[in-house]
Amino acid sequence: MRIATWNVNSIKQRVGHLLSLLAEAKPDVVCLQELKCQDAGFPREEIEAAGYSVETLGQKAYNGVALLVRAPLAMSEICRGLPGDEADEQARYIEALVSGEDVTPVRVASIYLPNGNPAPGPKYEYKLAFMARLRDHARALLLGEEAVVLAGDYNVIPEPEDASDAAAWVNDALFLPQSRAAFRALLAEGYTEALRACDPKPGLYTFWDYQAGAWARNAGIRIDHLLLSPQAADRLVSASVQKYLRGLEKPSDHVPVTVDLADR
Repeated sequence: MRIATWNVNSIKQRVGHLLSLLAEAKPDVVCLQELKCQDAGFPREEIEAAGYSVETLGQKAYNGVALLVRAPLAMSEICRGLPGDEADEQARYIEALVSGEDVTPVRVASIYLPNGNPAPGPKYEYKLAFMARLRDHARALLLGEEAVVLAGDYNVIPEPEDASDAAAWVNDALFLPQSRAAFRALLAEGYTEALRACDPKPGLYTFWDYQAGAWARNAGIRIDHLLLSPQAADRLVSASVQKYLRGLEKPSDHVPVTVDLADR
């Protein structure tokens, strides 16, 4: 089972790139973030015509997450919104059980964690509270003893080697000690970070800002992650970054990260 996560930074702007990715890489599951559209505005017909079923949690102009699953796989047990705060109206979490014939089911979530800037401040407090809720939910999911993949834009730079210039980020919410500690706490629950399990070398980035020639200078950071439960980690075959997409015309500032899991 091939699972990809991608912050598209506006699905309407990037639908062509997405369709090309679906045709070329043929991922079985795609976790999208930052749709920037309501559910009715999602290009469902184009995606379904490519052979994928679609579940979305949209929001006008901001946020928004989606799950795409390639036939004959199917989704069930859809969960829209991260448990733990019924008053939270931001569209940042969607989860489903993905299953099919001759495939051990995998529970997959598409997550768009808050940026948190400026920090300190209310936005950073919301980020940390969201991460605490995510940890609680991630812990609860482990009780089911099933393969779980928590994928998305975490807006966290885990370690200095995950930035081309870590010193430039020391006061940013993405790299503050509390953010990194909250990310480590997620891993400490028993999750494996897929990309790092396959490739520990520095210089792996998933985001390059549109400003200051970041792409041309390869001034990137790694903030898009796939976390695997022990049952999913046991099936991990490979993980990779689809860096070439950042060089396309009118790209997202993020690129996809993909993992391959054995079917059983």
